Amino acid sequence: MIVNSEFLIVPSDPPSPFVVEWASALGPQLTAPRRLLDLAMGRGRHALVCAGLGYRVFGVDLNLDAVLAATMEAARLGLRIRTWCADLTAAPLPRERFEAMVITRYLQRDLFGAIRQALTPGGIILYETFTTNQRAHGVGPTSPEHLLEPGELRDRFDRFEVLFYEEVRRPEAVARLVARKS
Repeated sequence: MIVNSEFLIVPSDPPSPFVVEWASALGPQLTAPRRLLDLAMGRGRHALVCAGLGYRVFGVDLNLDAVLAATMEAARLGLRIRTWCADLTAAPLPRERFEAMVITRYLQRDLFGAIRQALTPGGIILYETFTTNQRAHGVGPTSPEHLLEPGELRDRFDRFEVLFYEEVRRPEAVARLVARKS
C-alpha cells in the first residue's frame, strides 16, 4: 500500500482501507497541529500510515511489546510517532487534545465519554469495529462486551456531525463511523 510517494508500508496486518481513505481525505481539512491519536494502536498499522500522511501521531496501547514494535517500525521508516503504554481506565485521556482519532477493532464502552472529550472542537473520529453480526462468521470476538449492537456506534456519537456511517456484514461484520465534534 502506498501512503505517499516517500513511504511504502506493507505490514503483516495491513491498515484498514476505510482508515486510509478517510485519513487521506480529511487531513488537509484539519486545523494545525493535526494531532491524531491511534487508540489501542497495537503494532501501529494505522499510526504509521497517518504519520506518513503528515499527521502528528500519538499512539496508546495496553500492550508494551506492541507499543515498542510500533515505535521501532516508525524509526525504521524515518517516521515519528509518540507512543505510550497505558490502561486508559486508570490513566485517562487528555481533554480536547487531538484534532483526529482512529479506533479500529476495539470496543470499551466505558471509554466513549473520554474519547468524545479528547477531541478538540471540530475534531474528527474514524471508528471501525465489530458488530454482533460477526458471530455468524465463527471467527473474531464473540463476547457482547466486544461487539456493537446495531446502530450503537452512531448513537454513541449522536451529538457529532456524522459524515459517514455504515454497517456491513461481509467480509467482516463491522460498523464504520466518521464524525466531527461540534
